[in-house]
Amino acid sequence: MTPADLSLTVLHAVRRAVDEGVLDVDVPESVHVERPRAGGRGDYASSVALVLARGAGVAPRQVADVLVERLLPHPALDRVDVTGPGFLNFTLRPDAQQELVRTVLRDGIRYGHQPPNGGAHQPVHRADVRAAVTADALRRILCSQGYVVRVACEGAVESAWGLLGALTEAGGARGHLPTTVAPLPVPYDAAELHRRLGADAARWGLLSAAAHDPARVGDELLRQHEGNAFFRVRYAHSRARALSRNAAQLGFRGEPVEAVDAPTLAALLRDHPAVLASAARLGAPDRVARHLEAVADALLAFQHTVLPLGDEKPSAAHRSRLALAEAAGTVLAGGLSLLGISAPDQI
Repeated sequence: MTPADLSLTVLHAVRRAVDEGVLDVDVPESVHVERPRAGGRGDYASSVALVLARGAGVAPRQVADVLVERLLPHPALDRVDVTGPGFLNFTLRPDAQQELVRTVLRDGIRYGHQPPNGGAHQPVHRADVRAAVTADALRRILCSQGYVVRVACEGAVESAWGLLGALTEAGGARGHLPTTVAPLPVPYDAAELHRRLGADAARWGLLSAAAHDPARVGDELLRQHEGNAFFRVRYAHSRARALSRNAAQLGFRGEPVEAVDAPTLAALLRDHPAVLASAARLGAPDRVARHLEAVADALLAFQHTVLPLGDEKPSAAHRSRLALAEAAGTVLAGGLSLLGISAPDQI
Protein backbone atom coordinates (compact mmCIF):
# COMPACT_ATOMS: atom_id res chain seq x y z
CA MET A 1 0.00 0.00 0.00
CA THR A 2 1.46 3.34 -1.09
CA PRO A 3 0.73 6.69 0.62
CA ALA A 4 -1.59 7.51 -2.28
CA ASP A 5 -3.45 4.23 -1.73
CA LEU A 6 -3.67 4.89 2.01
CA SER A 7 -4.93 8.43 1.44
CA LEU A 8 -7.70 7.08 -0.79
CA THR A 9 -8.52 4.37 1.77
CA VAL A 10 -8.93 6.95 4.54
CA LEU A 11 -11.03 9.15 2.24
CA HIS A 12 -13.34 6.19 1.57
CA ALA A 13 -13.65 5.63 5.33
CA VAL A 14 -14.67 9.27 5.80
CA ARG A 15 -17.23 9.04 3.01
CA ARG A 16 -18.65 5.85 4.45
CA ALA A 17 -19.00 7.41 7.92
CA VAL A 18 -20.81 10.38 6.38
CA ASP A 19 -23.08 8.16 4.28
CA GLU A 20 -23.96 6.14 7.40
CA GLY A 21 -24.86 9.32 9.27
CA VAL A 22 -22.15 8.80 11.90
CA LEU A 23 -20.28 11.95 10.87
CA ASP A 24 -21.98 15.19 9.82
CA VAL A 25 -19.22 16.89 7.84
CA ASP A 26 -18.29 17.79 4.27
CA VAL A 27 -16.15 15.07 2.71
CA PRO A 28 -12.75 16.57 1.77
CA GLU A 29 -11.33 16.25 -1.72
CA SER A 30 -8.23 14.49 -0.39
CA VAL A 31 -6.59 13.29 2.83
CA HIS A 32 -2.98 14.10 3.68
CA VAL A 33 -0.83 11.15 4.78
CA GLU A 34 2.79 11.50 5.94
CA ARG A 35 5.51 9.76 7.92
CA PRO A 36 4.84 9.78 11.70
CA ARG A 37 6.28 12.72 13.58
CA ALA A 38 7.78 12.65 17.07
CA GLY A 39 5.41 10.79 19.38
CA GLY A 40 3.75 8.92 16.55
CA ARG A 41 4.03 5.27 15.65
CA GLY A 42 3.66 2.87 12.76
CA ASP A 43 4.44 3.51 9.09
CA TYR A 44 2.23 6.53 8.32
CA ALA A 45 0.09 9.11 10.09
CA SER A 46 -2.69 11.57 9.30
CA SER A 47 -4.27 14.54 11.06
CA VAL A 48 -7.55 14.12 9.16
CA ALA A 49 -9.57 13.59 12.37
CA LEU A 50 -8.42 16.96 13.72
CA VAL A 51 -9.35 18.66 10.46
CA LEU A 52 -12.80 17.06 10.29
CA ALA A 53 -13.57 17.69 13.96
CA ARG A 54 -13.83 21.44 13.35
CA GLY A 55 -16.68 20.99 10.91
CA ALA A 56 -18.31 18.08 12.74
CA GLY A 57 -18.48 19.91 16.07
CA VAL A 58 -17.13 16.93 18.02
CA ALA A 59 -13.83 16.04 19.66
CA PRO A 60 -11.05 14.90 17.29
CA ARG A 61 -10.62 11.60 19.14
CA GLN A 62 -14.31 10.85 18.58
CA VAL A 63 -13.82 11.36 14.84
CA ALA A 64 -10.66 9.24 14.97
CA ASP A 65 -12.50 6.38 16.69
CA VAL A 66 -15.20 6.47 14.01
CA LEU A 67 -12.58 6.23 11.27
CA VAL A 68 -10.57 3.50 13.01
CA GLU A 69 -13.67 1.31 13.13
CA ARG A 70 -14.02 1.59 9.36
CA LEU A 71 -10.32 1.28 8.54
CA LEU A 72 -9.32 -1.77 10.54
CA PRO A 73 -11.00 -4.33 8.24
CA HIS A 74 -8.75 -3.22 5.37
CA PRO A 75 -6.53 -6.17 4.38
CA ALA A 76 -3.35 -4.06 4.02
CA LEU A 77 -3.57 -2.53 7.53
CA ASP A 78 -2.24 -4.37 10.56
CA ARG A 79 -3.02 -1.65 13.12
CA VAL A 80 -4.59 1.79 13.28
CA ASP A 81 -3.74 3.65 16.50
CA VAL A 82 -4.85 7.03 17.79
CA THR A 83 -2.20 9.22 19.43
CA GLY A 84 -2.24 12.70 20.93
CA PRO A 85 -5.43 14.70 20.45
CA GLY A 86 -6.55 12.51 17.52
CA PHE A 87 -3.77 11.64 15.10
CA LEU A 88 -4.32 8.42 13.15
CA ASN A 89 -1.26 6.15 12.99
CA PHE A 90 -1.18 3.33 10.44
CA THR A 91 0.89 0.16 10.64
CA LEU A 92 0.95 -1.87 7.45
CA ARG A 93 0.72 -5.65 7.43
CA PRO A 94 4.04 -7.56 7.64
CA ASP A 95 3.66 -8.71 4.02
CA ALA A 96 3.08 -5.16 2.77
CA GLN A 97 6.66 -4.92 1.53
CA GLN A 98 6.27 -7.98 -0.69
CA GLU A 99 3.04 -6.57 -2.13
CA LEU A 100 4.79 -3.24 -2.77
CA VAL A 101 7.59 -4.95 -4.71
CA ARG A 102 5.09 -6.97 -6.73
CA THR A 103 3.23 -3.78 -7.60
CA VAL A 104 6.38 -1.97 -8.75
CA LEU A 105 7.57 -4.89 -10.85
CA ARG A 106 4.10 -5.37 -12.33
CA ASP A 107 3.64 -1.70 -13.26
CA GLY A 108 7.22 -1.20 -14.44
CA ILE A 109 8.32 2.35 -15.20
CA ARG A 110 4.65 3.41 -15.02
CA TYR A 111 4.57 2.72 -11.28
CA GLY A 112 3.03 5.80 -9.68
CA HIS A 113 1.21 6.83 -12.87
CA GLN A 114 -2.50 7.57 -12.71
CA PRO A 115 -5.30 6.96 -15.24
CA PRO A 116 -6.75 9.86 -17.26
CA ASN A 117 -8.71 12.19 -14.98
CA GLY A 118 -10.25 14.54 -17.51
CA GLY A 119 -8.13 17.47 -16.35
CA ALA A 120 -5.98 19.67 -18.57
CA HIS A 121 -2.96 21.91 -18.03
CA GLN A 122 -1.22 24.41 -20.29
CA PRO A 123 2.12 25.43 -18.78
CA VAL A 124 3.45 28.63 -20.32
CA HIS A 125 7.21 29.02 -20.01
CA ARG A 126 9.60 31.90 -20.39
CA ALA A 127 11.58 31.92 -23.64
CA ASP A 128 14.89 30.44 -22.45
CA VAL A 129 16.44 26.99 -22.35
CA ARG A 130 16.05 26.23 -18.64
CA ALA A 131 12.39 27.22 -18.70
CA ALA A 132 11.80 25.16 -21.86
CA VAL A 133 13.39 22.03 -20.38
CA THR A 134 11.54 22.51 -17.08
CA ALA A 135 8.21 22.88 -18.91
CA ASP A 136 8.94 19.72 -20.90
CA ALA A 137 9.66 17.72 -17.72
CA LEU A 138 6.55 19.15 -16.11
CA ARG A 139 4.54 18.04 -19.15
CA ARG A 140 5.80 14.49 -18.72
CA ILE A 141 5.03 14.46 -15.00
CA LEU A 142 1.56 15.95 -15.43
CA CYS A 143 0.75 13.41 -18.14
CA SER A 144 1.82 10.64 -15.75
CA GLN A 145 -0.81 11.90 -13.32
CA GLY A 146 -3.63 11.67 -15.86
CA TYR A 147 -3.72 15.21 -17.28
CA VAL A 148 -3.84 16.33 -20.89
CA VAL A 149 -1.02 18.84 -21.31
CA ARG A 150 -0.08 21.38 -23.98
CA VAL A 151 3.07 23.44 -23.45
CA ALA A 152 3.33 27.01 -24.73
CA CYS A 153 6.05 29.67 -24.72
CA GLU A 154 5.56 33.33 -23.92
CA GLY A 155 7.87 34.26 -26.81
CA ALA A 156 9.37 32.74 -29.92
CA VAL A 157 10.15 29.00 -29.79
CA GLU A 158 13.81 28.14 -30.44
CA SER A 159 14.48 24.98 -32.44
CA ALA A 160 17.77 24.44 -30.55
CA TRP A 161 15.78 23.50 -27.43
CA GLY A 162 15.03 20.26 -29.25
CA LEU A 163 18.70 19.29 -28.80
CA LEU A 164 17.84 18.82 -25.11
CA GLY A 165 14.51 17.13 -25.81
CA ALA A 166 12.35 20.16 -24.98
CA LEU A 167 9.29 20.21 -27.21
CA THR A 168 7.10 23.31 -27.07
CA GLU A 169 3.88 23.16 -29.06
CA ALA A 170 3.13 26.86 -29.41
CA GLY A 171 4.96 30.19 -29.21
CA GLY A 172 4.33 33.88 -29.54
CA ALA A 173 2.06 36.06 -27.49
CA ARG A 174 -0.23 34.05 -25.22
CA GLY A 175 -2.80 36.74 -24.53
CA HIS A 176 -4.35 36.27 -21.11
CA LEU A 177 -2.33 33.15 -20.23
CA PRO A 178 0.22 33.91 -17.48
CA THR A 179 3.78 32.61 -17.53
CA THR A 180 3.82 29.73 -15.04
CA VAL A 181 7.28 28.25 -15.65
CA ALA A 182 10.08 30.73 -15.03
CA PRO A 183 13.07 29.24 -13.17
CA LEU A 184 16.26 31.25 -12.79
CA PRO A 185 17.87 31.33 -16.24
CA VAL A 186 21.34 30.02 -17.08
CA PRO A 187 24.05 31.96 -18.97
CA TYR A 188 24.18 29.35 -21.75
CA ASP A 189 22.05 28.46 -24.75
CA ALA A 190 20.86 24.98 -25.66
CA ALA A 191 23.55 24.41 -28.28
CA GLU A 192 26.35 25.20 -25.82
CA LEU A 193 24.88 22.95 -23.12
CA HIS A 194 24.41 20.11 -25.60
CA ARG A 195 27.96 20.45 -26.95
CA ARG A 196 29.56 20.58 -23.53
CA LEU A 197 27.41 18.17 -21.48
CA GLY A 198 25.16 16.18 -23.78
CA ALA A 199 21.37 16.08 -23.47
CA ASP A 200 21.09 13.82 -20.41
CA ALA A 201 23.59 15.60 -18.16
CA ALA A 202 22.33 19.02 -19.27
CA ARG A 203 18.74 18.12 -18.44
CA TRP A 204 19.74 16.81 -15.01
CA GLY A 205 21.67 20.00 -14.31
CA LEU A 206 18.75 22.19 -15.37
CA LEU A 207 16.08 20.18 -13.52
CA SER A 208 17.70 18.98 -10.28
CA ALA A 209 17.78 22.40 -8.59
CA ALA A 210 14.64 24.16 -7.40
CA ALA A 211 13.35 26.87 -9.72
CA HIS A 212 14.49 29.66 -7.38
CA ASP A 213 18.02 28.24 -7.13
CA PRO A 214 20.80 28.49 -9.73
CA ALA A 215 21.03 25.46 -12.02
CA ARG A 216 24.11 23.24 -11.64
CA VAL A 217 25.43 22.94 -15.19
CA GLY A 218 29.20 22.76 -14.67
CA ASP A 219 31.58 20.15 -16.04
CA GLU A 220 31.28 18.24 -12.75
CA LEU A 221 28.16 16.63 -14.22
CA LEU A 222 30.44 14.55 -16.44
CA ARG A 223 32.53 13.17 -13.58
CA GLN A 224 31.98 9.48 -12.81
CA HIS A 225 32.31 10.04 -9.10
CA GLU A 226 30.08 9.43 -6.08
CA GLY A 227 29.99 13.18 -5.46
CA ASN A 228 28.07 13.62 -8.72
CA ALA A 229 24.37 12.92 -8.04
CA PHE A 230 23.64 12.53 -11.77
CA PHE A 231 26.22 9.76 -12.00
CA ARG A 232 25.05 8.12 -8.76
CA VAL A 233 21.44 7.85 -9.92
CA ARG A 234 22.28 6.30 -13.28
CA TYR A 235 24.99 4.11 -11.77
CA ALA A 236 22.53 2.79 -9.18
CA HIS A 237 20.13 1.88 -11.99
CA SER A 238 22.90 0.06 -13.84
CA ARG A 239 23.83 -1.80 -10.65
CA ALA A 240 20.25 -3.05 -10.30
CA ARG A 241 20.41 -4.39 -13.86
CA ALA A 242 23.82 -5.96 -13.23
CA LEU A 243 22.49 -7.73 -10.13
CA SER A 244 19.75 -9.32 -12.25
CA ARG A 245 22.31 -10.49 -14.81
CA ASN A 246 24.62 -11.88 -12.13
CA ALA A 247 21.75 -13.66 -10.39
CA ALA A 248 20.72 -15.29 -13.70
CA GLN A 249 24.26 -16.61 -14.06
CA LEU A 250 23.91 -18.12 -10.58
CA GLY A 251 20.61 -19.73 -11.55
CA PHE A 252 18.03 -17.65 -9.66
CA ARG A 253 15.80 -14.64 -10.17
CA GLY A 254 14.10 -12.05 -8.01
CA GLU A 255 10.90 -12.98 -6.22
CA PRO A 256 9.40 -11.13 -3.21
CA VAL A 257 8.74 -14.18 -1.06
CA GLU A 258 9.68 -12.63 2.30
CA ALA A 259 10.25 -9.24 3.89
CA VAL A 260 13.72 -7.72 3.52
CA ASP A 261 15.47 -5.71 6.22
CA ALA A 262 15.77 -2.52 4.15
CA PRO A 263 13.20 -0.14 5.64
CA THR A 264 14.65 3.03 4.10
CA LEU A 265 14.71 1.67 0.56
CA ALA A 266 11.23 0.13 0.87
CA ALA A 267 9.79 3.36 2.27
CA LEU A 268 11.28 5.39 -0.60
CA LEU A 269 9.72 3.06 -3.17
CA ARG A 270 6.39 3.31 -1.37
CA ASP A 271 6.63 7.11 -1.45
CA HIS A 272 7.27 7.32 -5.20
CA PRO A 273 3.63 7.83 -6.29
CA ALA A 274 3.20 10.61 -3.73
CA VAL A 275 6.38 12.30 -4.97
CA LEU A 276 5.08 12.30 -8.55
CA ALA A 277 1.73 13.70 -7.41
CA SER A 278 3.47 16.43 -5.42
CA ALA A 279 5.80 17.34 -8.30
CA ALA A 280 2.78 17.64 -10.61
CA ARG A 281 0.76 19.69 -8.13
CA LEU A 282 3.59 22.11 -7.35
CA GLY A 283 5.13 22.24 -10.82
CA ALA A 284 8.44 21.10 -9.37
CA PRO A 285 10.42 18.46 -11.35
CA ASP A 286 13.30 18.94 -8.90
CA ARG A 287 11.28 16.97 -6.34
CA VAL A 288 11.53 13.93 -8.61
CA ALA A 289 15.29 14.42 -8.99
CA ARG A 290 15.83 14.64 -5.22
CA HIS A 291 13.71 11.54 -4.69
CA LEU A 292 15.77 9.63 -7.24
CA GLU A 293 18.95 10.65 -5.42
CA ALA A 294 17.55 9.21 -2.19
CA VAL A 295 16.49 5.97 -3.90
CA ALA A 296 19.91 5.63 -5.53
CA ASP A 297 21.77 6.16 -2.26
CA ALA A 298 19.59 3.61 -0.45
CA LEU A 299 20.02 1.07 -3.25
CA LEU A 300 23.80 1.49 -3.39
CA ALA A 301 23.99 0.96 0.37
CA PHE A 302 21.81 -2.16 0.06
CA GLN A 303 23.23 -3.79 -3.09
CA HIS A 304 26.06 -5.63 -1.32
CA THR A 305 23.57 -7.89 0.49
CA VAL A 306 21.77 -9.13 -2.63
CA LEU A 307 23.93 -11.89 -4.12
CA PRO A 308 25.20 -15.03 -2.35
CA LEU A 309 28.81 -14.88 -1.12
CA GLY A 310 31.38 -17.59 -1.67
CA ASP A 311 29.85 -21.06 -1.60
CA GLU A 312 26.54 -19.75 -0.24
CA LYS A 313 23.51 -21.11 -2.09
CA PRO A 314 20.74 -18.78 -3.33
CA SER A 315 17.92 -18.70 -0.80
CA ALA A 316 14.50 -17.11 -0.42
CA ALA A 317 16.25 -14.15 1.22
CA HIS A 318 18.45 -13.63 -1.84
CA ARG A 319 15.47 -13.84 -4.20
CA SER A 320 13.58 -11.30 -2.10
CA ARG A 321 16.55 -8.92 -1.89
CA LEU A 322 17.03 -9.14 -5.64
CA ALA A 323 13.35 -8.37 -6.23
CA LEU A 324 13.61 -5.29 -4.02
CA ALA A 325 16.75 -4.14 -5.86
CA GLU A 326 15.01 -4.69 -9.21
CA ALA A 327 12.03 -2.65 -7.99
CA ALA A 328 14.39 0.16 -6.99
CA GLY A 329 16.00 0.06 -10.43
CA THR A 330 12.53 0.23 -11.98
CA VAL A 331 11.68 3.35 -9.96
CA LEU A 332 14.97 4.97 -10.99
CA ALA A 333 14.30 4.21 -14.66
CA GLY A 334 10.75 5.52 -14.44
CA GLY A 335 11.77 8.70 -12.66
CA LEU A 336 14.60 9.41 -15.10
CA SER A 337 12.18 8.87 -17.99
CA LEU A 338 9.84 11.51 -16.57
CA LEU A 339 12.78 13.92 -16.45
CA GLY A 340 13.55 13.07 -20.08
CA ILE A 341 16.84 11.34 -19.19
CA SER A 342 17.99 7.91 -20.33
CA ALA A 343 18.73 5.07 -17.88
CA PRO A 344 21.52 2.92 -19.37
CA ASP A 345 21.84 -0.70 -18.26
CA GLN A 346 25.61 -0.37 -18.08
CA ILE A 347 27.92 2.49 -17.14
